[in-house]
This record gives sequence, structure tokens and C-alpha cells, in this order.
Amino acid sequence: MEKKRGADIVVDVLLHEGVDTIFGLPGGAIMEVYDALFDAPFKNVLTRHEQAACHMADGYARATGKVGVVIATSGPGATNLVTGLATAYMDSIPLVAITGQVPRHYIGTDAFQEADVIGITRPITKHNFLVTDIKDLPLILRQAFYIARTGRPGPVLVDIPKDITQQVSEYYIPSDEEVKESLPGYNPHVEGNPVQIKKAAELIRKATRPVLYVGGGAILADAAEEVTKLARLTKIPVTTTNMGKGAFPETDPLSLHMLGMHGTYYANMAVYHSDLLIAVGARFDDRVTGKISEFAPEAKIIHIDIDPASISKTITVDVPIVGDVKNVLQKLIKELEEKPVEWVAARENWLKQIQEWKEKHPLSYRKSDKIIKPQYVIEEIYNITNGDAIISAGVGQHQMWAAMFYKYSYPRQFLNSGGLGTMGFGFPAAVGAKIGRPDKTVFAIEGDGSFIMNVQDLATAVQYRVPVKIAIINNGFLGMVRQWQQFFYDSRYASVCLSVQPDFVKLAESFGAVGLRATKPSEVKEVLAKAMEINDRPVLIDFVVDREENVLPMVPAGKSYREMILTPKQKGEAETMYLVG
Repeated sequence: MEKKRGADIVVDVLLHEGVDTIFGLPGGAIMEVYDALFDAPFKNVLTRHEQAACHMADGYARATGKVGVVIATSGPGATNLVTGLATAYMDSIPLVAITGQVPRHYIGTDAFQEADVIGITRPITKHNFLVTDIKDLPLILRQAFYIARTGRPGPVLVDIPKDITQQVSEYYIPSDEEVKESLPGYNPHVEGNPVQIKKAAELIRKATRPVLYVGGGAILADAAEEVTKLARLTKIPVTTTNMGKGAFPETDPLSLHMLGMHGTYYANMAVYHSDLLIAVGARFDDRVTGKISEFAPEAKIIHIDIDPASISKTITVDVPIVGDVKNVLQKLIKELEEKPVEWVAARENWLKQIQEWKEKHPLSYRKSDKIIKPQYVIEEIYNITNGDAIISAGVGQHQMWAAMFYKYSYPRQFLNSGGLGTMGFGFPAAVGAKIGRPDKTVFAIEGDGSFIMNVQDLATAVQYRVPVKIAIINNGFLGMVRQWQQFFYDSRYASVCLSVQPDFVKLAESFGAVGLRATKPSEVKEVLAKAMEINDRPVLIDFVVDREENVLPMVPAGKSYREMILTPKQKGEAETMYLVG
């Protein structure tokens, strides 16, 4: 066996795991690892803040399907990862975070830059480790990657004291079999119960008003092909969550687009009136269900998920199937093919009804030739990219418009903080996505409030010549909060007006990026065309949009799908609530 420093062992395991890119920021407790990285063949991205580093690793993971890797020092370096780790945890994104820690003999003494990162991150990681013996280091690191990528994915943190990174020891890299054997209590169930799969198939054959409800689990399981095959085989319409976008092409006639709080009228009506709901890798989030007692009230529910804790957690289901989504769907499709029915005839009236809903209330907005509508910006980004860009959104109104008005055709195309709703996510995640997928055009669609939260890492994008496009939907407000205040707080706009802002064009230029601006609808196509021509550095476009445009449709929190707000609320005019029987 070789003898190496702990820091060099870290590098060797990362190489063994196939890591090619690392995001992070050095500091005293992690300095040995950075010294070892100096000669290593990684793309080592020095960020300006650890939260941005974590979001970059997250965006890299979402766009590529690989495990993202982020490194930080002890104390504030590690605690700055918290929001990024919580974001990844809520959305089941595979990350490995490696943090430095004070030397073992100082732990618990309130040493300089000491923090209990294990205790702090335990609720927001899938698992975490404190390395106390250098002999355990190779196995722990391999366990971290295995846990992060298998079962329901998630972030794993490995905290390494400085003296262990300095210590020299004999070591070897454990085999895959040794890693699995070392985790006897961790055994994700991937196959799916065949009896339950047969029950699901029988319900699908009998259903006359079925809907496929697809979440991020289908993306994580690389099951888009199976979702599409099942839908087309059985002629079942498909609605997705924010996280599930791209699991089924939104250009397909069977697509209902997004459901839930800001879902389409026709998706929500289809779910409400369905007699069978097939949930695939989704968790029945409150933003999807609304009033639980009135969610899909006439439907039998099939729920396929690899995480048994997600099944019947908020909605009681009729046929639970615990297993890897891809595996289960393959078996379900085979079962359905063995005893087919006249799918078209069985669904004819249902599909006709859905088409009527689509025609009655399509996604739309009030167009203007005087002021830029944010929806128009998204439509033009879709047009100029031919629908083939990776879109990374911050959190707020712009996130919902990006979900609604860009049509997603393939998995890992739409990146957003779905569960935690982290403002500041979109831009750094886009940088990570572009580094991971240099072959793709990557747009960060950000709000003026969201973008400013991680603006410092524009320097990172410039330094590494990452040609990400940043579209700021600038309405001078914390827009989604303002919308809620307009609808539910008598338009009392408390602490939402961003009255002091930088000049975003000059700000971009000061970092060495390109800055552009559009203030009229006629300028939108022109600035987008200019942005598409620049591929050697970031381009920021400041779109000055209608300040009080609202995201509609909207189901108010805790309300039923029957109570969607569809008509824009104008000053002095009440919004229209559609009550659907």
C-alpha cells in the first residue's frame, strides 16, 4: 500500500470517482487539500462566495447528472454552504461537500474558525461524516459519493480536520463491493413490487380520465424515455411539476404543462376531474396540492417513488410502488403491452374535454407595444434559442414565467430551486451548468432582487470565461411578494420596493462582462441577438419590464384548484376567481 498525506488521499479518491470539476474557496483548515489540488487534473473553479460555489456544484449536477463537488474551509466557509446544501437536499440533488475542520485536539474548544458543521448540516444533508482517523478517509469519501448518487439522491458532507489532511498514512481505495458492504443499513429498494405493478396496470386499463403527474424523481432516474413511452402508449395526458419539466416534451399534444399554484388551467382541471392519477417521482408538495381535501377528489392514486417516506406522507394513495422510477416504469409498460386495450377509444372523450379546456384558457397575457411584458421576454428567449437552451431560474415571478413560457423538451433543461425556493440560485447554478455542459446555450433568468444576492460571482464567470447569458427581469420589486401583497394584503407594499439598484449594465461592465439593456418591446429581439453572438464571456441583459405584471393563473395558498385566479387584477378592480364544479 502507498503512503500519502490525507490531502493527497482526498485527491486520489476524487479522481477514482471520475470527478472533473470542483467548485470552492480555500482557507486555513482546507489549505492542504488545495495544495494537493494544485497539481491535480481538475477544473478547479475559485468562486467568490461559498454559497455560490454550492449552487454552481448543484447546477453542474442538475445539468449533467453527475455528482457535484464543492469544497470549503472551516467555520464561516462551511456555514456559508448551508443554504446551498438545503437547496440541494430539498430537490434531491447529488452533491459531495468537503469541508475543512480545526485539528482534532482543538474540536470543542471554540478554536479560531471552529463550527459544529456536522450538527449544523445534519437536517439538510442526506448524510454527513466527521473523519476522526486517517485510515477511514478513503472509505468515507467513497461512501459519500455512493450515498449521494444512489436511492433518492442528495447532498453528503465530509468534514475533515486539518491534522488529518496533514498526516501521512498507508492507504488503498476500497472497491465498490467493499463500499456497499460497509453500509449494511443502507439498501435502497429499486425493483418495485410486481403485485403492485400489476394492480397499477389494471387501474390504467380501466381508467377513463387518467393523468400522469410527473416530478423531479423522473429526471433524477433518467426515466424521461419511459415516461414518454407510457404516455404515448396509453394516451394519457401528462402534467409535470417545476422539477419534472423536460421529463415529457411540452410540445407534445398530450402535454398539460405545469400543475399547481401557478399551473395551467387545463392541467389543474384535468387533475381535479381525473379518475386516476399516476404520480411518478413526485412528492405531492403543497404548491401542487393546494387544499388537500379537494385534491383530485374523484381519483384513485398510484404513486411510484424510490423513497418510501414520500409515499402517503401528505396524500393517501391507493397503489404505492416503492422503487426506482425507471425500473418500475419499464415493468409497468411491459405489463400494459402484454394485455393492451383500445387506448384511443378509452380516452377519446377525456382528450376532447382537455382540448376544450386548452382552447378556453390557454396560457396568455396582455401584450403591449409600449412596455416590456416579462412573458414576452421568455417567449423571445425560447424563439432565439430554438427551444434548445438550458434555462436556470432564480426564485420569484421570473421563475414562474420561465416555467410557463419556455417549452421544455428534454430532461435537465430547466434548473430551479423547487423545494427551498432559494433566491440567488439561478445565476451561479447557470455557471455550473455551462461548465458542465459547454455544448449548450445556458440562460440564467433572474429577477433584480434574486440576481443581486450572488452578484459577486460574476467575477468567477468572467475569470473562467463562462459565456452564460443572464436575463434580468427588472421590475424594481421583490415581485412575487408584491403580487401576494396586492392580492391578499390590500396592496400594502411593505418592504418590497427596490428603490435603490445598481446600473446593471455598468455593473456587468465593471466585472469585465458585457452589459445590455432593453426598455421597449422593440428592443428585446435586438439585444437577445447581440447576446447570442458573444461566446467568450458572460452577457447580462437588463430587461426593464412592467412593474406590476402578475403571474397567472394562480391558486391561492390553501385553496382548491376550483378557486384559480385567471383574470389579471387591475387597479381598482377585483380579480376574477373561477369556481369550477
